[in-house]
Amino acid sequence: MRVLLVGSGGREHALAAAIAASPRLAKLWCAPGNAGIAELAACVPIAPEDVGAVVAFARDNAVDLVVVGPEAPLVAGLADACADAGIACFGPTAAAARLEGSKSFAKQICAEAGVPTAAAAAFDDPEAAIAHVHARGAPIVVKADGLAAGKGVVVAETVAEAEQAIVAMMRGRVHGAAGARVVIEERLVGEEVSFFALCDGERAIPFGAASDHKRAGDGDSGPNTGGMGAYSPSARFTPALEAEVMARIVHPTIAAMARRGAPFRGVLFCGLMLTAEGPRLIEFNVRFGDPECQALMLRAEGDVLAALDACAQGRLWEVTLRLRNDASVVVVLAARGYPGAYARGSVIAGVEEAASLPGVRVFHAGTRRVNGRLIADGGRVLGIGATGRTVAEARARAYAAVDVIRWPQGFCRRDIAARA
Repeated sequence: MRVLLVGSGGREHALAAAIAASPRLAKLWCAPGNAGIAELAACVPIAPEDVGAVVAFARDNAVDLVVVGPEAPLVAGLADACADAGIACFGPTAAAARLEGSKSFAKQICAEAGVPTAAAAAFDDPEAAIAHVHARGAPIVVKADGLAAGKGVVVAETVAEAEQAIVAMMRGRVHGAAGARVVIEERLVGEEVSFFALCDGERAIPFGAASDHKRAGDGDSGPNTGGMGAYSPSARFTPALEAEVMARIVHPTIAAMARRGAPFRGVLFCGLMLTAEGPRLIEFNVRFGDPECQALMLRAEGDVLAALDACAQGRLWEVTLRLRNDASVVVVLAARGYPGAYARGSVIAGVEEAASLPGVRVFHAGTRRVNGRLIADGGRVLGIGATGRTVAEARARAYAAVDVIRWPQGFCRRDIAARA
């Protein structure tokens, strides 16, 4: 197969490594890729959101399958454009990608399908939203309805904090058009878990769970980020819980989308809260999480490319993909200042030494090579992944590799997977 992977982060590096291991692969491109992906694929300078250019490249190079990493191109209709060109695509259509592109739409689907989730209300008027918060009280959660690069959620401890978030989103437009509408919902209490299911429009199969660390600092302190680390499996997410999530959340959602004429193909990411009353949906995403994808791909057993293709082709019954019984941990190295302002261009050393340690795999995110040197070129720059018989062993290996890397301008959390 000739495959075009779309994206440039650690998630895409993990997907590229898994795809490159497939005996079905003939040629792999990545648009635009990064320094690590360039060791596995031919990188092409096309922005993921440039739907026309991505499809033109795929058509001109006889690509058999387009694999989409990030959410924005999916919401923009990349899968639809691929279908119009007769090219298979791993990822949902724009209509199905609304599960992530609009939180109010996702809540409608939950109500329609009977999916257990937090009670919520959507508002287009800031005054009405503020009045609702005053009526409900705090703590309460304020979410931008649209895509906000993982930064559109405020867990407000006070009514004043919630009101401030509403004003910033709806009047100040800190997230642009994504905050024109807000969803306000009850705060769920419990342990968060990211669960993933592969879907072909009619069927869905589980592809495991991982736990993410969102805050920038140790002890879950500091601002929210795109993710500072992850581990898999999640100890509390038992086979019984997985079966319950498939039966009460995934299958009803897939059926509801099919009834609407928007069948979901790709990976459905269920952000869950494991509450005292059982699993509750926090939100849907329509792509693999980052860094959860790295943790899952480290454990994947089977032909990942064959599984992605089966989803795209509506042939999920062919798939035997599963996760090994070992554990994985990923520690993100980020540029100092992230998720705020940070500098690009610093030199990173020791990556090859780190990658040579037992059980370790280094995933590139915001990197490029200049005159043979590895240069930091983003906020989240590297993901140091490791496997082991237990989470503790994988964690020890990951941090041993972190300590080999020489990058004074970077930082990481030192407590990834400690709670496991």
